[in-house]
Amino acid sequence: MKILTLGSMNFDLVYSVSHINLEGETLPARDLEQKHGGKGLNQSVALARAGAQVSMAGCVGTDGGELVETLNHAGVNTCHIREAADRSGHAIIQLADSGANAIVIYGGANQRITAEMIDETLGHFAPGDYILLQNEISCVDYAIRAAKERGMRVAFNPSPISPQLMDYPLELVDVFILNELEGQALSGTKAGAEDGAVLAALARRFPNASIVLTLGSNGVMYHGAEGDLTCPAKNVTVVDTTAAGDTFCGYFLASTIKGMAPDQALDMASKASALAIGKKGAAVSIPTLAEVESAVFY
Repeated sequence: MKILTLGSMNFDLVYSVSHINLEGETLPARDLEQKHGGKGLNQSVALARAGAQVSMAGCVGTDGGELVETLNHAGVNTCHIREAADRSGHAIIQLADSGANAIVIYGGANQRITAEMIDETLGHFAPGDYILLQNEISCVDYAIRAAKERGMRVAFNPSPISPQLMDYPLELVDVFILNELEGQALSGTKAGAEDGAVLAALARRFPNASIVLTLGSNGVMYHGAEGDLTCPAKNVTVVDTTAAGDTFCGYFLASTIKGMAPDQALDMASKASALAIGKKGAAVSIPTLAEVESAVFY
């Protein structure tokens, strides 16, 4: 069984700051680093390092060779990546001393994906294969429909939330992996709603989907055919939360594809995410399978 990630690839400009700056505040940065990221790239790297057979599709600009090389180095098949006449996407990331971050994204070439590109790429995949999507690229709604028509299973990380998101054919999604804010938006629950209420509302709206609701330091909740499950967060010193969710997403899907039960997949993904939190950077922070399997948490 193969998995295709159709998603974003970005250059990340990471500014180390004392705190996330306030409106109108000018804040000096102690350091600036350029790294490789984007939800599509990060999740593809996580899938590959977790042992999945993964291909990446999307668009980079004429400056995107380094992004493709990062994927190649991780073991991702990059033959479906196109080059667009635009700059590659990039993200401006504030990384606070607490490990928290704030991110501004410029889409660039990520917004040059077309229906024709999607159709050509999906022709290389078979019924039962997975497609993993996020919301940082163009034509997400088309990709959901086209993949489902081919009998593929659709996994969706609906991030970032956008006005167009509610018009997507979300009833076709097989697996949602989302955080509290995204869960509230898709379920129609109010900000501050209890996590259990959010999960229940999502389950009512999407009765045919498995739902993974990540809750940061409060762990993760799951709803699916197997019932409802919870998994606590691992105890780890927070260094940088960038790509923690992407690491979780990749490891959960890879574990699921290998045939792990949901509780085992949740535990594996939680361990991987915890290791990513303990290291600076996006793709570079994603652990290998050997590191995850040997990790001990207290």
